[in-house]
Amino acid sequence: MSLKKVIVIAGPTASGKTGLSVALAKKLNTLVLSADSRQFYKELSIGTAKPTASEMDGVEHLFIDSHSVEEEVSVSKFITQAEPILLESLNNHDTVVLTGGSGMFIDSLLYGLDEIPHSLELRNELNEFVKENGTSELQKEIREKDPTYYWEMDIHNPLRVMRAVEVMRLTGKKYSELRKRSKKEQPFEIHYFVIEHPRDELYARIDQRVDVMLESGLLEEVKSLLPFKHLQSLKTVGYTELFDYLEGNSTLEFAIDKIKQNSRNYAKRQLTWFKRNPEAIKIPFQEVNEMCEFVQNEIDK
Repeated sequence: MSLKKVIVIAGPTASGKTGLSVALAKKLNTLVLSADSRQFYKELSIGTAKPTASEMDGVEHLFIDSHSVEEEVSVSKFITQAEPILLESLNNHDTVVLTGGSGMFIDSLLYGLDEIPHSLELRNELNEFVKENGTSELQKEIREKDPTYYWEMDIHNPLRVMRAVEVMRLTGKKYSELRKRSKKEQPFEIHYFVIEHPRDELYARIDQRVDVMLESGLLEEVKSLLPFKHLQSLKTVGYTELFDYLEGNSTLEFAIDKIKQNSRNYAKRQLTWFKRNPEAIKIPFQEVNEMCEFVQNEIDK
């Protein structure tokens, strides 16, 4: 008896994950489980490029609009909530499509979460430091001690910055080495795909997406979220830059340029993360139907 299958459609921001995931789900008569760490939040839509009802095209999507920004979703919380839902979905379908650009969320769900030491005392100390000084000094510490992890992490995420520093100070070891875990055994096959673009084409897609977001009302969305700007869930590309503009710390033109620049940098880190997985199969970006056929042919091998 063949195992059930989880088909991962991963890739950097603006790579075309939504279109391919929906097409595959329709072809396989299944649903999509999102592992995008920003699309969980109901209040964040335009700036996260959350799929619209039209783009979902009748396909059920799990973990889209599932939480409020006031209820932060950590990796461990995501696994606790998503794993039983994934297994239940596989009881009803032969295949589930798992998609997102958050490699840490995808990999932790599929392969297991790291068991790495914690220190509440040190974490509180780092929290206070970041409140007073920001994360730039901690970023430098990571770059000096563990350049491998520095170039693959989301350097703009304060929680991940503090976590890496916490672990390295506690253990004296590189965080990237401690995270090389043994894989968790799963009752399903994993087929892991990453959409690939030439770098200049990807950057052009990112810039165009930012322009479309602004035309669609991103600034108004960010204005409505000003009361929540202190939350970790709002410390993300597309929002922090416009918060600065709204508070008079930059011009709108500068903020837009920073969103594009930070989005491109984030895409670089996403690609670095996905390259670590030796099982990941690259999908050359093309028409959705052609990518569907590519995925099906790889699975049938």
